[in-house]
Amino acid sequence: MTAILPTLRRLKLVLGFLCLLPALSWAQAWPSKQAIKLVAVFPPGGSVDQVARIIAPVLSQQLGQSVIVENKGGASGVIGTAAVLSAPADGYTFAVVFDTHGVNQSLMPNMPYDSKKDLTPLILVGTSAMVLTSNVGNEFKTFADVIVASKAKKNVSFGTIGNGSLGHLAMALLEKNGSLEFNHIPYKGGGPLMTDAVAGHVPLAMGTVFLSKPHIDNKRIRPLAVTSLKRVREFPDTPTIAEAGFPGFEAPAWWALLASSKTPPDIVKRMNEELNKVLQNPEISQKLSAQGIELAGGSVDKAKTFIDKQIDIWAKVVKDNNIKPD
Repeated sequence: MTAILPTLRRLKLVLGFLCLLPALSWAQAWPSKQAIKLVAVFPPGGSVDQVARIIAPVLSQQLGQSVIVENKGGASGVIGTAAVLSAPADGYTFAVVFDTHGVNQSLMPNMPYDSKKDLTPLILVGTSAMVLTSNVGNEFKTFADVIVASKAKKNVSFGTIGNGSLGHLAMALLEKNGSLEFNHIPYKGGGPLMTDAVAGHVPLAMGTVFLSKPHIDNKRIRPLAVTSLKRVREFPDTPTIAEAGFPGFEAPAWWALLASSKTPPDIVKRMNEELNKVLQNPEISQKLSAQGIELAGGSVDKAKTFIDKQIDIWAKVVKDNNIKPD
């Protein structure tokens, strides 16, 4: 009987190891099974689309697997993110999200997922100031012009990438803090917003430096103020909203890659490592930095801490300003 016990223990260990083999071989096989899909949760032309398309080729080269970018816009990123969660959590479908991800949970009724519980951040790509711009042909030459017109109740209109977007909330916060009055015009993403801003169909636009810079450089729109606490190097002569009469005002834009929280931990860890390598690539770093993105990178925990804090901050703004979705 004594001799049998060690044999049984060994048998259990062998059987346990054999049970683990399929999972181990499956994890080791990733990503050889199929192409990886990055779902950009906004339409083509906006910053989410551009970030995804800058990252994809280098990530593909590192992993030795095709990386495809698929645009799936709508509902400020909810539709694309929900599509990622409806796909198998096998490490082949990820979301590229914008700061609206930090707002949607408090803004949208009947959300199809829980932003904190159902998603695991892979990496925080970076942050950026947003910039309030005006078409070069209209009356708003400075940020002070906007404030004067708003206080005179001249029905000052501004566009953003969507209702409940960070640009919308930043302007709502400005409106409340300064007893101002604005008319919000939501667009379905950065591409459509910039098309109308450049054409002069909307007098003001609140978008990221990434989104606005090419059109500012082409002198089609002019920067009036930025939402960071410090001036940005791209527009050193453009004041911050904080220094223009609203002390402490800050509203950073940000980009991140997310996975389903059901994704195997080994794949999450590997993707975090590979994405950090992508951001450290000099060519990628230069492309993103040139568009006004301050690169972040770092651990999964770092990304989660930042995103969870953003969710909490903007939930209060949504509630305090009674902001409703479209």
